[in-house]
Amino acid sequence: MKYCVFIFAILWATGTFAQTKPFKISGTLTTEADKMALEAATVYLQRVQDSSLVTYTISDKNGKFSLEGKIADKRLNLFISYVGYKTHFQSINLDKESTDLGTINLKTDLDALDEVLIKVTPPVVIKKDTLKFNATSFKTRKDANVEELLKQLPGVEVSEVGKITINGKDVDNILVNGKPFFSNDPTITTRYLKKEIIENVEITDTKTKAEAFAGDEGKKEKKTINLVIKEENNDGTFGQIAAGTGTNKRYELAGMLNLFDNDQRISILAGGNNVNSPGFSFGRGLTSGQGIITSQNYGANYADKLKKNSDISANYFFSNTRTENDNITNRENILPDSRYFTNSTSNSYSENNNHNANLGFNIEIDSTLLINIRPSFTLTNNKIETSTGEVSKDDTNTITNQSDVSSFSETTNKNFNNYMDITKRIGKKGAYIKFNLSNRHEASESDKFINSETLIFGTTPETISRNQLTDGDRKSQGINTTASFRWPLKANLFFLDFKYNYRNDKQDNINSTYDFDENTQSFTVFNKDLSTDFEYKNKRSTPTLKLTYKKEKWSIGSEVGYVFRTMQNTDLLRPDLSLTRDFETVELRSYLHYQFNPKSYLYASYGLDNIPPQLSQLQPFQDVSNPLNTIKGNPNLKPTNTHSFYFGYNTFNFQKRNGFFSHIYANLSNNQVVTKTTIDENFVRNTSYDNVDGGYSLNASASYNKTVKIDSLKTLKYNVGLSTGVNRTVNFNNDVQYVSDNISLTPYADITFTWDNVMMVVPNYRLSFNKTTFDLDDFENQEFINHSAGIQITTFVPKRFEWQHNISFNYNPNVAEGFQKSAWFWNTTLAYDMFKDRGTLTLKVYDLLNQNTNARRIATQNYIQDSQSTVLKQYFMLSFSWKFNNF
Repeated sequence: MKYCVFIFAILWATGTFAQTKPFKISGTLTTEADKMALEAATVYLQRVQDSSLVTYTISDKNGKFSLEGKIADKRLNLFISYVGYKTHFQSINLDKESTDLGTINLKTDLDALDEVLIKVTPPVVIKKDTLKFNATSFKTRKDANVEELLKQLPGVEVSEVGKITINGKDVDNILVNGKPFFSNDPTITTRYLKKEIIENVEITDTKTKAEAFAGDEGKKEKKTINLVIKEENNDGTFGQIAAGTGTNKRYELAGMLNLFDNDQRISILAGGNNVNSPGFSFGRGLTSGQGIITSQNYGANYADKLKKNSDISANYFFSNTRTENDNITNRENILPDSRYFTNSTSNSYSENNNHNANLGFNIEIDSTLLINIRPSFTLTNNKIETSTGEVSKDDTNTITNQSDVSSFSETTNKNFNNYMDITKRIGKKGAYIKFNLSNRHEASESDKFINSETLIFGTTPETISRNQLTDGDRKSQGINTTASFRWPLKANLFFLDFKYNYRNDKQDNINSTYDFDENTQSFTVFNKDLSTDFEYKNKRSTPTLKLTYKKEKWSIGSEVGYVFRTMQNTDLLRPDLSLTRDFETVELRSYLHYQFNPKSYLYASYGLDNIPPQLSQLQPFQDVSNPLNTIKGNPNLKPTNTHSFYFGYNTFNFQKRNGFFSHIYANLSNNQVVTKTTIDENFVRNTSYDNVDGGYSLNASASYNKTVKIDSLKTLKYNVGLSTGVNRTVNFNNDVQYVSDNISLTPYADITFTWDNVMMVVPNYRLSFNKTTFDLDDFENQEFINHSAGIQITTFVPKRFEWQHNISFNYNPNVAEGFQKSAWFWNTTLAYDMFKDRGTLTLKVYDLLNQNTNARRIATQNYIQDSQSTVLKQYFMLSFSWKFNNF
């Protein structure tokens, strides 16, 4: 650690002697013809020597722009770009600190065609609802992947697990040349495609093909990234292979091959490791997690254009994971007038095999008719072997009950889904007819062996021993269809939608339990009490009216639907427990989206949802599969009405390189379904369900980030934020109704210092505060605090070397005695590029200090729980990766 800090100090001090000087260049942009101000034009500076990007900005609503920074160069090239206008160029002498260029008139480009607009050289282009970044304008290390590129883009944040947000909005879709790439796992795309093959990164609101074709707005609260491949890289072969071996028999293997032939793309990948990485790793990643996970996986992706306006995409993915885990849990159970304690230990081994295949067809019959078809198939096989011991004690440390359970289960599941969408545009005013149909078929078979002994002490002691086999057979099918018609009340602005949705789901669920017969030495004695034969039916039909008004900068919409629902449960073993319930209710949706300018917008929405109880909560069947907790449904439950409110405001200033992102989410529920548990003197539980009113939740978060350009090579970016929540829960504890109020507060901050081709330093800190109060005098209020801090240090010197340190510290002072309260976690990776950057030799050290732990505390209204489980321990690994391409 001291060595890293020393290196950082020396490098920082060296940079302060660079002969740089500040500059500021400003001006105003207008059109040559009518002198109108040009908003959202891209203004950028390049170095004369190598045309590398120095800085850029976007003009404001008055056409004004300002470029500031520090550089040692005496002259820079200025470019101004705007869609539909000729690019302006001039050379700027930096002989004075401030230069005002006055008014610059851009000339109309009469030759500008839509199909050549993708060949832009500006770093940023704003075109209607699309934000386009030129990949070569953003500096990264030589062998950078797409994830590293995204981290350099303004307003884009990438978490450690690969989750991407853009201006505070989640990214839920990543495409390559407009088509899916390996199904819905974004990290396969972002971590294993290289930046060098990417020309542009396009960011839009998430829309399906049908929504884009019909002109719908899509999901304003979600974002889609489309990676546009360089034209010269659309025809060739490229990929990478890697292998590593380490101490404690640790290993990893990975490989990817891409065959691109313009519209046709074929990609193949395969990998395996026993270092808790269920995805793919090419030698530089370090992962953690709960348990020890060994995984193998492989897959293939295919995309092609069938005809001029039709295309196909297909992918297949297989994964095998084997997990070993030991767990220790101590729970303090809270009763209105007492406490009792449950201590448990378990060890488990599981193996999961998953086959997943997806197809997608987009068939454009003509300019007004589009058909989308997306079938998918999944086959899984899961085996789990567990052994658990549990002891409950009262507040005098007297044992009240205990159990020992060992079990083995194997489940095979087959699932087929198909989705079809037909969209027909009518005229040129925005009218359309849409029809979509989805259907699913699922079949599941399982065998579960269980051997258990439960001891209940007290005045009426009881011993419950079980040695059983349960055969499970579940079949389910469903159909969901929606027909909609849009009629423009005002051409392309004001719309009235008529929609009708019909959904019908059916499920047959049979569990046949057999006790072990000592005479025949086989499982032949049918146990009716632990067996079930249910048939579930859930029918729903919803007519809906929707009004939508869309302007260039804002849109508003509201819809109302009336729900008719019938839920039916037939108990074939106990016909007297069958039931049928009918529900009718109103559902509402409203939203407002306002775009102040290309940099700022707000979004607000309201929803009223009616959520019926689950059939398992309604059926009066008594589930006695757990001797310590008998569960029985309540046929008199009412559906839950939930009011949801959302408000978000985001802004990003390209001139000042700062952004502010915020949101507030509130939820109010009536007739909320909650569990209702009574506990006897031996702490044996009986659970049912009931409706309560008064529960609500309020969650808010805000963050601010700013990038400071120290000079042409060094950048400082800081991010501060705060998230908070206020939640009220109404529940029962041993038949006593109570209210609990929970307040959580989490401030956090991180700083990223980047010195191009030299180093990157990222310190961070997060504090979590949690407090729960109760309206019962016998309940003690709870307060918990957790501290977590870390620093990532990456150096790129000497040349061809990359040395990365990830150091984190976690302190949880409230965990119980016997659990580790604090731990340092240090991973380090040293990589050396060789063979003209095609090969990389990497040495990784996981958990350098050998202190990895995952001790954690969970607090709810009914209990406080401390737990700790198996984690991956220290290992050293040497790996080699080879990159190849032939374009």
